Amino acid sequence: MSSPCDPQHAPAGDVGAALMMIDSRLKASYDDKPQTDAEQQALTDQFATSLGPSAVDDLLDGACTLIYMFMQWLRMAYEEHGKDVIEYVVPNIVATMRMMPRSVRPEVIPTMAGLLVAAGTGLSPSLWRKQYGYWTKDEMNPLEATAFLLAEHINRLTDDRDFATRLIAEALSSVEES
Repeated sequence: MSSPCDPQHAPAGDVGAALMMIDSRLKASYDDKPQTDAEQQALTDQFATSLGPSAVDDLLDGACTLIYMFMQWLRMAYEEHGKDVIEYVVPNIVATMRMMPRSVRPEVIPTMAGLLVAAGTGLSPSLWRKQYGYWTKDEMNPLEATAFLLAEHINRLTDDRDFATRLIAEALSSVEES
């Protein structure tokens, strides 16, 4: 029986724009002279403000698609070693978010953990979240942080700072070629 949260029913959203935002954050985190959080946030806010309402929804769906794709890659990688992605990834990401109280309010961490579990069990994070209503303003930074932390986790596992971005870019390229 198919779940209403099955990824085949989910809009992919603007994965390219979401990936661009995450890649920008990754590059800033690896930069020797990074921008301040305030500068980065101002750029992100300016970008989000330039989008219309449907483009914002597409960006949110794109971020959820990234989370899904990252968790699926991680699930396969961990299963190759007889490990469970939920056991190894979710506590790590949640613990990291708990150390980011200015960016991630404590009350939204359970929602982000739910997104990770949904994606790790093969459900669409976007459709899983929409069961509970529309996204809140307080969930925007944590959603971006969740995608960023997953990408960074993948990059650390592979010892390649560009692996997560390349993984998605190659997946997008192969879809366009089909």
